[in-house]
Amino acid sequence: MSDLRSAPVESSQALEALEAVSASHTLDDLHDFVQRYPRLFVLTGAGISTDSGIPGYRDDNGEWKRSPPITLQEFLGGDAMRRRYWARSMVGWPVVAQAQPNAAHTALARLEAAGHVPTLVTQNVDGLHQRAGSRQVIELHGGIDGVICLDCGTQHSRASIQQTLEADNPALRSVTAEAAADGDAHLEWHALETFRVPACANCGGLLKPAVVFFGESVPRERVEAASHALDAADAVLVVGSSLMVYSGYRFCVWAQKQRKPIAAINLGRTRADPLLSLKIAAPCADMLTALAGRLAVD
Repeated sequence: MSDLRSAPVESSQALEALEAVSASHTLDDLHDFVQRYPRLFVLTGAGISTDSGIPGYRDDNGEWKRSPPITLQEFLGGDAMRRRYWARSMVGWPVVAQAQPNAAHTALARLEAAGHVPTLVTQNVDGLHQRAGSRQVIELHGGIDGVICLDCGTQHSRASIQQTLEADNPALRSVTAEAAADGDAHLEWHALETFRVPACANCGGLLKPAVVFFGESVPRERVEAASHALDAADAVLVVGSSLMVYSGYRFCVWAQKQRKPIAAINLGRTRADPLLSLKIAAPCADMLTALAGRLAVD
């Protein structure tokens, strides 16, 4: 997605020190953090949705688990890449469409209702925060449930496009593949040249998912809305994100400039580790559920 940057390189000694610090932080520390800084700017990533059956992009060291997702330039650059994208999406999208919010999403909705999360900013495109009950959500990278025509601007539901894909490509209906992040799939189909790409039902134009691809800029209004939310917050809580993509990492940089503390719940390394005042290497759902329960009885 947008503004992809390489991760900073830390020495092995620095990484070991950061891991030692994160291992020492507990639920008590996180609870104390929220008590001191009750209005949280929460930033979530793919790690919060893995318990819902949606695979993440990266491993515990922040490295790609597979080849990087398609870029905007590749998608716009030729029919072959669009056929590959839509074929993989046809197979992989049902995983996201059928996914249900997990305990981590529910816990953040509870924290919002209790006044601790005035605004939640997510890098995910799965819509699970809203389905769990969160109301003030900024989707930095858009939503995978929508498709837009780049020629006439008509908006389509992804569900309707799936019907078209399956009707036009019956040979692929019975093909299975391992699901990947955000409605993608690990598919290498031998008959890709015969795949029919969907077109706009209104004008026959080029359709693109209503998400920010890698190499594409996040719309300015979303960044500004998230920036204002950060200004109004006491502290930042990162949940389930390696922050390797700059579109999310920049909020930690901005928080540091404002001298606002940053905490993270994440299994593995994050790009912002040197900026963190608290890090818990634990499953998101377990930690957030425990936190919401403890705050409810305070």
